[in-house]
Amino acid sequence: MLVFAVAGLSLGLSAGISPGPLFAMVISQTLRHGVTEGVKTAISPLITDIPIIFLSILLLTGMEGHQSLLGLLSVCGGLLLLYMAYGSLKVGGVETPPAATEPGSLTKGALVNALSPHPYLFWIMVGGPIIQNARSQGWIDVFSFVAGFYVTLIGSKICLAMLVSRSRGFLRGQAYLGLMKVMGVVLFAFALLLFNEGANLLMK
Repeated sequence: MLVFAVAGLSLGLSAGISPGPLFAMVISQTLRHGVTEGVKTAISPLITDIPIIFLSILLLTGMEGHQSLLGLLSVCGGLLLLYMAYGSLKVGGVETPPAATEPGSLTKGALVNALSPHPYLFWIMVGGPIIQNARSQGWIDVFSFVAGFYVTLIGSKICLAMLVSRSRGFLRGQAYLGLMKVMGVVLFAFALLLFNEGANLLMK
């Protein structure tokens, strides 16, 4: 259980603090309408991600028994994490985006997340396979991973909204940049684990 909880917490934090469409929307709504609207945007993945997770699990369940396909998927997941790690390691600060003109933060956040390829790629290539592995251990491990992921994904974006509402310079500060570097190393380690799992499946 602890292993899957740590994996969920780490991957959720990395996704939460990495620049992307929803990240920009949280900042924009916070700057224009205040921290409450930023928080509403931050929690929008709870609406959009549930069907994405179920679709990913159904897809992976249909692939059970096809070890080469699962192995290839693990390798693709490793490449995705390597790309995310590279982005975290090279980030040099984030410019605050133009402020949004209207609230509707929860709806806007849900639309941005649903139309972005990032959650689909993550849950098919990374999160879904981890859930499949967790299922073999028990549903408590599945819950530990998913709960850990969303605690830090949503929590980090809420913290982002609170910090940006107090200081626009936070995104260019050393604390944020240092955290991004650490998460880049963590993502690199998870990428290696997926590569290893993919190689083992491809050789079976």
